[in-house]
Amino acid sequence: MWKEFKEFAAKGNVVDLAIGVIIGGAFGKIVSSLVNDIVMPIFGLILGGINFTGLEFRVGTAVIKYGAFIQSVVDFLIIAFSLFLFIRSINRMKKKDEEMPKEPEPSREEILLAEIRDLLKEK
Repeated sequence: MWKEFKEFAAKGNVVDLAIGVIIGGAFGKIVSSLVNDIVMPIFGLILGGINFTGLEFRVGTAVIKYGAFIQSVVDFLIIAFSLFLFIRSINRMKKKDEEMPKEPEPSREEILLAEIRDLLKEK
């Protein structure tokens, strides 16, 4: 069982997934900082100095923090847009690689002519 687990854990897909999760966590912190420290203060200034994270209203003893929800929606939109741009650039690079002209396969006639040439060189 231990041997099977080591083989499973050493496969490229598992390692790639682990790296993706770690990078995703770090990327999430960067985006959260971008939203909290840059984007939301700008929105706050535009809307008259409103701090979204503090927006809430009370219904009895319940506190509804709709500002935190707005913050989460903005976080999501920025993360989704950033990932869209990243994937789009990767797809464009792949497309350019695919579009690079490859040497065409030699035709049957060219192969025969090359064989005849080689035979003539040998004689």
